[in-house]
Amino acid sequence: MLQLSQTRIEALPAAFGKARVAVIGDLMLDRYTFGSVSRISPEAPVPVLEIEDEQARLGGAANVGHNILGLGASPLMLGVVGDDTSGLLLKGIFTDRGFPLEGIVTDRNRPTTVKTRVIAGSQQMLRLDHEVKKEISKETENRLLDILEENIRSLDAVILEDYNKGVLTRSMIHRTIEIARKHSVPVLVDPKMHNFFEYQNCTVFKPNRKEVEDALGTKLTSDAETNAAGLRLLESLKADNVLLTLGEKGMMLFEHIKGDGAEPFTIPTRARQVADVSGAGDTVIATLAITMACGLSVREAAVIANRAAGLVIEELGIVPIYRDQLIAALLEDIEPTPNTL
Repeated sequence: MLQLSQTRIEALPAAFGKARVAVIGDLMLDRYTFGSVSRISPEAPVPVLEIEDEQARLGGAANVGHNILGLGASPLMLGVVGDDTSGLLLKGIFTDRGFPLEGIVTDRNRPTTVKTRVIAGSQQMLRLDHEVKKEISKETENRLLDILEENIRSLDAVILEDYNKGVLTRSMIHRTIEIARKHSVPVLVDPKMHNFFEYQNCTVFKPNRKEVEDALGTKLTSDAETNAAGLRLLESLKADNVLLTLGEKGMMLFEHIKGDGAEPFTIPTRARQVADVSGAGDTVIATLAITMACGLSVREAAVIANRAAGLVIEELGIVPIYRDQLIAALLEDIEPTPNTL
């Protein structure tokens, strides 16, 4: 396993603080209703939840930004909210946490995407989605691209965070990568099925196992099948790197510069116990972008991102990674040097 020295790990907080990363994609508001169940309703055969707490959190691409902020870097959010109460609440959370609002466009013709999770104890009972998946208008797309171009010279990385809610249209994807490449800014992609093969010439393409299986129409049941799928994506997307996240099997990194037939770099999972995998992909892409923006190799960045994901899935609900939490974990992982005579 690739391992960073104590000196390099201790230098990361200062480096993170200098990074500025744009996140372009589907902003969401995550609502949580927590409670307990002790009886069945007399009105229907359903449990009755006695509500104990309600929370609103950043979700989707907004959670990627939350991870960037948690790591001490500066996020620039580029996305859309509706002209509604949820949109105001989402922007209020952004403001409270110190996010700039310059890249958040209000669209009166669509609602803010909201996901409401009902949780009894540690068990999710139900999820309610309030959303519209149609593509954003050309006017809204151009406004977002204008903001990107105004800020591109100050950016160290761009993340395209796709949840199939309509912000990342084909033209939005193509123009974003074109603008970033023109200014030598790395582009990292967290894809979904709808525009899976539109992310040509990106720096890192990071799908999970199910997304790859759906896109390629094949099951990844063996290392050989996974290797073949990773190399196929590397070639078809003309990507610099493809990072497959494989759940309990960790990650596999395919690097274009290594040439055809090269063995992928394998990273085993690091979670000690799994409470909730929701949001782990957001943590991976955010950590990957920041560490690469700070000059680390894609292999080093992937190892650190994997460690960050292992920490957040130990907690219930969608939570971000925090800089001090990650640095402490990386320092704990350092293997002692054997004493020599």
